[in-house]
Amino acid sequence: MKTVLITGASSGIGVGLAKSFADDGYRVIACGRDAQRLAAVHQYSPNITVRLFDMTDRDACRQALADCTADTVILCAGTCEYLDRGEVDAELVTRVMTTNFIGPVNCLAALQPQLVSGNRVVLVSSMAHWLHFPRAEAYGASKAALTWFADTLRLDWEPKGIAVTVVSPGFVDTPLTRKNDFPMPGRVSVGDAVHAIRRGLAKGKDHIAFPAGFSLALRLLSGLPDVLQRALLRRMVRP
Repeated sequence: MKTVLITGASSGIGVGLAKSFADDGYRVIACGRDAQRLAAVHQYSPNITVRLFDMTDRDACRQALADCTADTVILCAGTCEYLDRGEVDAELVTRVMTTNFIGPVNCLAALQPQLVSGNRVVLVSSMAHWLHFPRAEAYGASKAALTWFADTLRLDWEPKGIAVTVVSPGFVDTPLTRKNDFPMPGRVSVGDAVHAIRRGLAKGKDHIAFPAGFSLALRLLSGLPDVLQRALLRRMVRP
């Protein structure tokens, strides 16, 4: 029985992936910091075991993951907060960077001794860093850092036979995105997100981006000259 370890497995895409893999007979190690929600995930299937810890705590990661081995590691936990009117909030930026970037790094550091050739590490990033969206300074920077880290780590781990995949979703209908107070074009369900991720992993892709239409639109916009990009994005700035 193959094993998949998933962080952020108590909500959103993480819980969807945990249930999907369990349904297909995988042994799932579901990780998170919400005991009540993790208990519900654990009850879903006998194939699911849980690890309760905060991945922003380096020592907690080491203790929780020291004996974990998995064929696939999916680092899915994340958060999102926005800056308003360009007011730089250092505490907010620190929270977002710590959860979205340092947290996955803590997990990788704890798991690395157990990783072997044939394993795959999956880091869930976002399309948000493809363009300089107003208010998304902290979130976009955290996902840009995660993507850069993953793409570089892939090169260093290739000789070891350890694959690295970056997942870049658009808007997914989760409790986190439901807090957004702006239109979310191309928003997809958790089920659709899980299907896209698993399909990409089955193909051994290094990069998985969805939905396709929204991904294409952002790629085209990111290819425009800077002056045109700024003109378009300036319309999103709030007074």
